[in-house]
Amino acid sequence: MTAYDEQHVVTYIRLLQAEGEGADWREVARLVLHMDPEREPDRARTAYQSHLARAKWVTEQGRLLRGARSK
Repeated sequence: MTAYDEQHVVTYIRLLQAEGEGADWREVARLVLHMDPEREPDRARTAYQSHLARAKWVTEQGRLLRGARSK
């Protein structure tokens, strides 16, 4: 995990939970990423997708719960 990932672990968990609950990406972008999807739809969608993809990758690699120290 990178330092960026370590700083965003809570964000990643919230994104994964929201996806699991079927939450609308616009609501997640607003609440979790603090972005306005009405004002900046492309930027908000891109940020949502990229952060969710990173959260999934970190989880698939088994690094989200272990943390960076157990590389």
